[in-house]
Amino acid sequence: STRGSRRSSRWRLYQRRPPRGAGECPYNGDGMGVFTVDVRVTKPGRRPRWKAFRRVIVDTGAEMTWLPEVDLRSAGVETFKRDQLFVMANGGQYVTRHVGMAVIECGEFKTVDEVVFAQPGDLSLLGARTIEGFNAHVDSRKKRLVAAGPIVVASVRSPRDPESLRSGPLARR
Repeated sequence: STRGSRRSSRWRLYQRRPPRGAGECPYNGDGMGVFTVDVRVTKPGRRPRWKAFRRVIVDTGAEMTWLPEVDLRSAGVETFKRDQLFVMANGGQYVTRHVGMAVIECGEFKTVDEVVFAQPGDLSLLGARTIEGFNAHVDSRKKRLVAAGPIVVASVRSPRDPESLRSGPLARR
């Protein structure tokens, strides 16, 4: 059957060719949309002690940002929540980790967010909440964070109609 031979020849070709994005991420050889960024972190408040983190994996599947506990402590980040329960994406293993509050900066982006104190063996991840706090989105083709544009907010009055303030749902009657 020609179909089977085509499949096996494609498979051999795939095995010989280095995967797209090889070397960009330690856990995903195919590199589909996976990339890393450099970030800086400090404690909120006065006298910041910035700590640089290189090659943090951008992971929109992770809710929170995970960074090594030793480095977060050296940046002055303190525990805010103790023993938070997490389900690991590796098949349902449950772990507990401490969580702290930090100022996170990545290039032009900056936010304050909760960070997980990662233990040895945990990956360093930039999670979805931090990316949202940056008001950024992921450009997976160019493998970078991109400004998301203006933040949408609710409004009671229309900018074109000053009368809407008197006749809208929150108008005084």
